[in-house]
Amino acid sequence: MRMKSVIAAAAVVLAFGIGGANAQQVEKKDLKLAVGGKPLLYYLPLTVAERLGYFKEAGLNVEINDFGGGAKSLQALVGGSADIVTGAFDHTVQMQAKGQPITAVALLGRYPGIVLAAVNKAGTIKSIKELKGKKIGVTAPGSSTNFMVNYLLTQHGMTPEDVSFIGVGGGPSAVAAVKRGEIDAIANLDPVISQLEADGDVTTIADTRTEKGTLDTYGGPYPAAVLYTTPAFIKENPKTTQALVDVFVRTLKWLDQAKTEDVLKVLPPEYFLGNQTLYAQAFEHSKPTYSPDGRFSQEGAEAAYKVLKAFDKAVVATDIDLSKTYTNAYVEDSLKRIK
Repeated sequence: MRMKSVIAAAAVVLAFGIGGANAQQVEKKDLKLAVGGKPLLYYLPLTVAERLGYFKEAGLNVEINDFGGGAKSLQALVGGSADIVTGAFDHTVQMQAKGQPITAVALLGRYPGIVLAAVNKAGTIKSIKELKGKKIGVTAPGSSTNFMVNYLLTQHGMTPEDVSFIGVGGGPSAVAAVKRGEIDAIANLDPVISQLEADGDVTTIADTRTEKGTLDTYGGPYPAAVLYTTPAFIKENPKTTQALVDVFVRTLKWLDQAKTEDVLKVLPPEYFLGNQTLYAQAFEHSKPTYSPDGRFSQEGAEAAYKVLKAFDKAVVATDIDLSKTYTNAYVEDSLKRIK
């Protein structure tokens, strides 16, 4: 029996190119990873990687710090309290405009999965134009949920200054803000949105959980959650970066084949917001949003650039080199070894 276990473990190492030798090769084993709203389905690949033990098998000791939104996790990277981030691709474009470049090394989400919805108890809001003067809940100001609303406002002749943005987080606090009537609309993700829809609390205005919804909102494919870090980290820790990308490519391939019940078994109960059946439905809504292989596309990067130029003056004023916002080099290396 023990011999079978050893053979099986060896097969895993050979199949995925992890553990053993790789664990000794990485330049930096102890890492701090920042995320803004870990229980959100937007970041499901991170939790799956953690819960399945893929980081440890790759020889990495990853401390995950969860913040109220993507903007805060970005601040942790810039401030030096995080080595890497799972966050929105948008930030790679924004930070280049600010002269503080960051690079995405793996694509986790190919559709944003963000939903803009009107809060029913706030009155009848059926269109973007009717949001003028309203309070809109986002995970955190400066996060991808905020950017989606900013872009939609500009496409309907308004500006971000025409509404008030309120950070409500990405879990029970967001649900509570809606139920208490503290906001008029919300831009958030699953499982929050599915919970609010099931309770009859919101009416959807724009939905990017599907390819069609993403195209309707942004006019093209739109990269969502990514793994990003600084060029300096990549240069100093190329083997560590490769090990991290290996972990996420392996995770994406697992998710692509996983059944709903497989995912539910992996996750901690608190992710379900008290309703596992509803979470299962939310996962099924969101499953198409995950990248099957971690690759970026130039078309997706250009879509993000177009969106940010619609409302971010710093991006408009800067000549952005999109080739520096992402790299497929590590993903391509992973895909040669991970089947």
